[in-house]
Amino acid sequence: MVVGNAACKTSAPDAPPPPQVGVSRPVVREVVEWDEYTARLEAVDSVEVRPRVSGYLESVHFKDGAMVKKGDVLFIIDPRPYVAVLRRAEADLAVAKARLDLAETRAQRAERLLGKNAISKEEADTRTAEARQASASVAAAVAAVETARLDVDFTRIEAPVSGRAGRKLITEGNLISGGSGSQGTLLTTIVSLDPIYAYFEADERSYLKYVHLAQAGLRPSSRDVPNPVQIGFGDEQGFPHEGMMNFVDNRLDPDTGTMTARAVLSNPDLLYSPGLFARLRLIGGSPYRAVMISDDAVLHDQSQTFVFVVDGDSKAVYRKITLGPLIDGLRVVREGLGADDRVVVRGTQRIRPDIVVSVIEDGATPPSANPTPAATGSKASS
Repeated sequence: MVVGNAACKTSAPDAPPPPQVGVSRPVVREVVEWDEYTARLEAVDSVEVRPRVSGYLESVHFKDGAMVKKGDVLFIIDPRPYVAVLRRAEADLAVAKARLDLAETRAQRAERLLGKNAISKEEADTRTAEARQASASVAAAVAAVETARLDVDFTRIEAPVSGRAGRKLITEGNLISGGSGSQGTLLTTIVSLDPIYAYFEADERSYLKYVHLAQAGLRPSSRDVPNPVQIGFGDEQGFPHEGMMNFVDNRLDPDTGTMTARAVLSNPDLLYSPGLFARLRLIGGSPYRAVMISDDAVLHDQSQTFVFVVDGDSKAVYRKITLGPLIDGLRVVREGLGADDRVVVRGTQRIRPDIVVSVIEDGATPPSANPTPAATGSKASS
């Protein structure tokens, strides 16, 4: 019985200590948001090289894939038939000029004789008309010479733009057809490389956002101002290349609901070719002061996004927040937090709302040493 009484007097176990959590205050600094897109590079100038005259291809004067300059000779068509036509046209011109000289002399003589009533007026008018006809024949012969000379010049096919040539599609000795449009034989292609275009598609929500920003005076329209863009490629980190907006289409594509836009960037080393994919980001708004926290502190409860903050009584408080983009490794909080809130960044799995916690101050998460617009980024919503 004594043993039983001793057992009844055993004290209850001590309550567990409050869980320890690490907290830090949000970082507040000025940021610029950027909207990210997938872009494809295209040449500023893209030319299909086709002959204007027909004939046998005599020689090729470039290497496949070589850089060419505007005016470089690429192909030569056998010029002999066209030289012969030019010589005949020049001879016809000489004959026409001789006939004009004779007709003018006869017309002048007829005018003098008419003044002496030595010939009839009808005969004088005939000689005057013959002179005019001879003058028209000379004009036609001059045009024929110019056309023939152009045909001779067209036997030398020159690069219409500077850029990189493709492979030759026709080799020496083949008969090629000249003509306008796609009627002529395709000989090769040339694409310019510096500068180069980057085309991308913006969805309706992004387009409307830019329109409203321009109306509010917070960000000028890319139709009116060359807003900056930054570009990165598949083998690069970040967005090391800079460019400028220079075109926005005049309508949304009804099939995709997107607006086509274009940026231009320099390519002095000729490293990037048309057809490459690129990551592009466009400035998405004006600078503003943002409240930012570590992304590790953000929790999700079905459709809700929240964090725990510690109040003055050391209690963990559930706080619903609205998130913005991730910038320099920190998450922008658009609504729900202030600069003085103590946000739980470690130990969130050990707490629940309204329990007392033991706080360890982690200090504010430092921003990057030299924050610049190039270091910021956001994903455009669809």
